[in-house]
Amino acid sequence: MAALGLSGERRDFALLFLVMLTIAAGNTALQSVLPAIGRLLALPDTVVALTFSFSALVWALAAPGWARRSDRKGRKRMVLTGLAGFTLSLALCAVALTAGIAGWVTAMLAFAGFVAARMIYGFFGAAAPPAAQALVASRTSRAQRTAALTMLASAFGLGTILGPALAPFFVLPWVGLAGPAYVFALFGLVVLVAAYRLLPDDGAEAKVHGAATAEPSIGGEPSGASVIAALNEQTSQRLRWNDPRLMPWMVSGVIAGHAQAMAGQAMGFLVMDRLHLPPIAAQPVIGLVLMAGAAAALLAQWGIIPRLKLPPRAMVIWGALIAAAGCAMIAAASDVHGLAVAFALSSLGFGFLRPGFTAGASLAVGTREQGVVAGRVTSVNGAVFVLGPSIGIGLYQIAPPFPYLLAAVALLLNAVYAARRLRG
Repeated sequence: MAALGLSGERRDFALLFLVMLTIAAGNTALQSVLPAIGRLLALPDTVVALTFSFSALVWALAAPGWARRSDRKGRKRMVLTGLAGFTLSLALCAVALTAGIAGWVTAMLAFAGFVAARMIYGFFGAAAPPAAQALVASRTSRAQRTAALTMLASAFGLGTILGPALAPFFVLPWVGLAGPAYVFALFGLVVLVAAYRLLPDDGAEAKVHGAATAEPSIGGEPSGASVIAALNEQTSQRLRWNDPRLMPWMVSGVIAGHAQAMAGQAMGFLVMDRLHLPPIAAQPVIGLVLMAGAAAALLAQWGIIPRLKLPPRAMVIWGALIAAAGCAMIAAASDVHGLAVAFALSSLGFGFLRPGFTAGASLAVGTREQGVVAGRVTSVNGAVFVLGPSIGIGLYQIAPPFPYLLAAVALLLNAVYAARRLRG
């Protein structure tokens, strides 16, 4: 963080950035290998989908409580809690997967242990992001705070690239597809020790607050809502769930989010089936396709959007149209190049859509309501990954093109809805 002049402050920010990056990369690395693991263990695809959904649900329920708790118990403690939960969860996931792959226990018992370990991550992992935000905010001036929190949030986006990109390198001969879980658990332990020894604690008395974030997921690049929430106090002023200023933006966000969750979480299965690859051989290809999508989304948010300066309504409309074209192309793609380009195109569209949804909802209300609205946007971003993966993979089992064709149709309807109902 260039705005911070003291070397200690730069070190602290680097540590917190590394915390967020490690959590996001480890989670998406595990998500990228999970379809192949499910096939290797001969589990139904819908069972694998439920793993995504359960973890996202637990995270969404736990995150607001952790954000409030960090204000009472101290931020360093909450960062360490989140990292410890992440590390323990990955280690237990690795052991459960190894037991199943080696045949020590039945596939269903191994997966039950894996799901239980993922619940640990969903519950405790949500403690780290709001505490990290609050620590950064406590050490920056108001003029620096937006840039610093935005940069911190970008660690989640960068992690969605690095996780799938690195996972194939960690499919090790002696542990196979469980390798990424072991390696990222080790990374988590190293970062945990560094944070314990080097990170300062501002205590619970600092007058700054972090905000709940959505779980980092494949296709779930940051939308900026958590930054808005962290910068604005929650007020006693309540907003009706169907407030006419917000409702069109919420509807658009729910449609787009479910389309994105369906497209992203079914991709691993599609790569294996469309290219006729066995699970282990498919992993580098899955990683390549997912990395292309994450890179395209971040290109939109970090490179294209700041230059085009489109208003939120235009970002939603163009994003929906581009994402719809990408989803339709995925349904028809038959080789690695086609899948990678199509997934990147859909992700590019979502990279416009999600920030457009966030900015539009923010601009629709007054200053005193910003924290409340940002919380609702974060809730939408998390909720779509509770049902979206199960819907997408359920449709995929009927016919592989179905989730992508449905997503394309939903996005086209979303573009029409946005053109008629959104303002701004």
